[in-house]
Amino acid sequence: MSDDSDKFGEALASNIRSARTSLGMTVARLAEVSGVSRAMIAKIERGEAQPTAVLLTRLSGALELTLSELIARAEGDAVRLARRSEQAEWTDPETGYVRRSVSPPARGILELVEVEFPAGASVASPASAYHFREQQIWVLSGHLRFVEGDLVHELDAGDCLQLGPPADCVFVNPTDQPCRYLVVIGKRRG
Repeated sequence: MSDDSDKFGEALASNIRSARTSLGMTVARLAEVSGVSRAMIAKIERGEAQPTAVLLTRLSGALELTLSELIARAEGDAVRLARRSEQAEWTDPETGYVRRSVSPPARGILELVEVEFPAGASVASPASAYHFREQQIWVLSGHLRFVEGDLVHELDAGDCLQLGPPADCVFVNPTDQPCRYLVVIGKRRG
């Protein structure tokens, strides 16, 4: 593992622990709300486990954060310009999908996330990951099957979907080509 990966893992662990404690949550309470085991949360917070996208999505929803907020580099950074070379990227160890935080790290109500989704990949997200957000998915290239509760949306390049009420969702790339899409996230207030 590279020094950069080690530093990223430490920062991610610290951000999860910090978010949990700032909400006054115990590990047991976070486990209950997120559906992630106490043992796994403890390993993640100690930097002993590389969490998957599914685990991070469950944790971010329970912590009332976006996944990008969990993987952002430094807290309290008021930078308003995000140069491509400085945008935080994270690769899911299970599927290989790459998630890049396009938006500057300043905490605004709007967030842009670019995803490069490998051929044949599938990632599930619980409804709790969407309960305090408005989201749209804009496919930039390739094909994405987005399962939103009982609805199945087949999206091609140029298609844009506004997500409905919170539901368990699954992102699927059923093709033999990668898919690239942008997620636009608006945090609901109040």
